[in-house]
Amino acid sequence: MNYVVLSTIGAAAMAIGVLFIRLKASKKPASVKKIILPPIFMSSGACMYFIPQFRLTPMEVLEAVVVGMFFSIFLVKTSKFEIQGNDIYLKRSKAFVFILIGLLIIRIVMKSVLSSTIDLGQLSGMFFLLAYSMIVPWRIAMYANYKRLYRELHNIKVI
Repeated sequence: MNYVVLSTIGAAAMAIGVLFIRLKASKKPASVKKIILPPIFMSSGACMYFIPQFRLTPMEVLEAVVVGMFFSIFLVKTSKFEIQGNDIYLKRSKAFVFILIGLLIIRIVMKSVLSSTIDLGQLSGMFFLLAYSMIVPWRIAMYANYKRLYRELHNIKVI
């Protein structure tokens, strides 16, 4: 079995895992730690760029970052918080599941097309950077929304 197929299966498994984690997380109150830790933990994956086969050209970096930030718009739009009692919860969104599946399908198609012209190592580096460029803006927006509701919940006035 070739590496593109294996990595596609891995990506699909991770997406399914994210769906279950996200649905489970919406049953517990949100916190700053739960919002900011995932991109911090994911950042260790950047160590792949120490290995020459994963290094990207400036144009590949630009392409991955722009596509990732574009995809993050859909995640930001479907991630809303709400106050329930004295806690802040992530609101469940039916659209989030479909958007995540849609992004996965787009990613699989892109990987299948690009794997014939871009080396597998560079392609892996591009897709990691794409995912990171998607998650960071999404989590920054979540943090800003959370802090806004937190101030509202605790009657903290911003000067």
